[in-house]
Amino acid sequence: MSVNPTDFAATYRLEAEELLSELEETLLELEESPDDEELVARTFRALHTIKGSGAMNGFDTIAEFTHDIETMFDKVREGELSIDREIVDLGLRAKDHIRGLLNDDAEVSAGAPILVRVKQIMGGDAGDADAPKTQAASRKKEPVTYRVRFKPARGIFANGTNIVPLLRELRGLGDCLVFGYDDEIHTLEDFDPEQCYVWWDVLLTTDKGTDAIHDVFMFVDDRAEIDISVVDQPDDGDIDERKLGHILVERGDITGAQMDEAVTAQKRFGEILTESGVVSDTTIESALAEQQIVREKRRQRSDENQSIRVPVDKLTLLVNLVGELVTAQARLNQIASGSREPALLGITEEMERLVADLRDNALSIRMLPIGTTFSRFRRVVRDLSADLGKEIELQTTGAEVELDKTMIERLADPLVHLIRNSVDHGVETPEAREASGKSRHGVIHLSAEHSEAHVVVTIRDDGAGMDPEKIRAKAVKNGLISADDPIQPPEIYKLVFEAGFSTAQSLTSVSGRGVGMDVVKRSVEGLRGSVSVDSELGKGTTVTLKLPLTLAIIEGLLVRVEDERYVIPLSLVDECTDLTQDDLQRAHGREVVEMRGHLVPYTSLRKFFHDGRPAPAVQQLVITHSDGQGFGLVVDEVEGQIQAVIKNLGRMYEHIEGFSGATILGDGTVALILDVQALSRGAQREELMAVGQSS
Repeated sequence: MSVNPTDFAATYRLEAEELLSELEETLLELEESPDDEELVARTFRALHTIKGSGAMNGFDTIAEFTHDIETMFDKVREGELSIDREIVDLGLRAKDHIRGLLNDDAEVSAGAPILVRVKQIMGGDAGDADAPKTQAASRKKEPVTYRVRFKPARGIFANGTNIVPLLRELRGLGDCLVFGYDDEIHTLEDFDPEQCYVWWDVLLTTDKGTDAIHDVFMFVDDRAEIDISVVDQPDDGDIDERKLGHILVERGDITGAQMDEAVTAQKRFGEILTESGVVSDTTIESALAEQQIVREKRRQRSDENQSIRVPVDKLTLLVNLVGELVTAQARLNQIASGSREPALLGITEEMERLVADLRDNALSIRMLPIGTTFSRFRRVVRDLSADLGKEIELQTTGAEVELDKTMIERLADPLVHLIRNSVDHGVETPEAREASGKSRHGVIHLSAEHSEAHVVVTIRDDGAGMDPEKIRAKAVKNGLISADDPIQPPEIYKLVFEAGFSTAQSLTSVSGRGVGMDVVKRSVEGLRGSVSVDSELGKGTTVTLKLPLTLAIIEGLLVRVEDERYVIPLSLVDECTDLTQDDLQRAHGREVVEMRGHLVPYTSLRKFFHDGRPAPAVQQLVITHSDGQGFGLVVDEVEGQIQAVIKNLGRMYEHIEGFSGATILGDGTVALILDVQALSRGAQREELMAVGQSS
């Protein structure tokens, strides 16, 4: 068996990135709740794992740098230091430096100023460090003796684990006796030098607690049997000395039956109690049953919440294969429906159900809570508000809402820009807020929630809001609208998404150059989503993003124009109806139709893609919603609902407006997936041009 060190390095990088993200999130929470011992423990454990795993996998520079940071938070954990903003700042700077070392884009020397200040704080040079130490003295714990059984898996060496440092670190926690067992070592002929045949019992007396012991084994706990039991503690009082047989049974070295056999003339414990009349047979049976249930429940709990790491490219391949299977299933359905063979129809229906379950499970594997990125935004608000002299808090809800991993990654940059805009343009300075009767402390609220087949992400601030008159004046100046244009909110707010549009009075390092909001809109629409703005002057601004759950497979409505077929995302479809010649005549040449007292604009796909060919007498009108408004698409026929596996069109066609992708139908032909928002914008441009020409 050969071991590739490169595999260990890649695994460590992956684990470290997750731990660093968790570390940043925990530090930001710790700044808000400095007395939360669980947050302190999570911070320490993250640093401890980064350091320990780094040393085991050859990342010695990271391990050496992290050591002092870990020690500082260990002192916090022991009550020798108190959390303040400076310690949180140092933790965040250390996290950034570790990430730089991990990605080979940071100099080792860049971490020196951080370590200097950390050592000053731990050395008592931080002003009032004596007070926390006095407090710590009163919290000193009495030593407790633990029995630690450490039984590594046979293959633990395969990932480069070195057991000696673990035992050495355990010895550093207090007084300990180590007993090694080598009874499982094979003869030389059967001995495999890459297997671990030895295990240990350690008697450890320490005042550090069980958390410190667990921390030693944190990065091998999934590759070893680790059992920590209290042997003796100060509050046990006067108790009878335990007999050797009981100790051996408790440790699992012998069974109760073996102890009974060794102790002659002694019957089973239950038998003694029943024969003496203390309890009944039923009581003993009940107690034994309870014991067995507890044992089984503990085993079940230990099996729960287990997970494995899978590279993203493997998940992507799985989703792609499932997509091909969905396409093949559609072809099978078409063949089976044409054959009228009962046996084939039955198998096809069963296959369709299995493929649907497989599709849903494959897609769910790629789903992640959107909250995995929330800590990134909290850091943005924290650092940027400090730079601008503002007092702003980021509040989040809906962190558990799940989105496709690819969606979350592509959504991160637009969200960062929107939040930076809220910090820079939205929330006022503390002085300005006080002058307007608000609290000095501003709030930005980031939320996510499910809405049918979508996820709605909202960024809301309680700042100054947007002045529609200023936006109108800027739009007139830029030639986006005319001075006498009757446009009113919310249409006015949509102008902020035009390229180059900005109402900032001056340029800053954050924003004001008119670059960004149009990019945000294109990015969101590239995810087949939509973005809208609502604002109230003096009260604040709300930006709403509406996004599909996944980018891989969608439910679609299959439509036909001439011999070509197209797919409209079903999540955008409201209803379908007929469009007759009478409807066209009543509109007097305008492309609008009355739907329950409201006029809905529409456009004909025939005009877009099949210009010049005569239309049938009765066409189908598919009513969709785009940018919060109704919009119709006229087609020859609506064929029905399908599952569409989305395929990219390629770079050659990426600038063609009106399409967001393609899919392969059951008969092997290709159908284009329509971009409803682009078609709506195109129809609006044509209408404006027609109005301009007529005037």
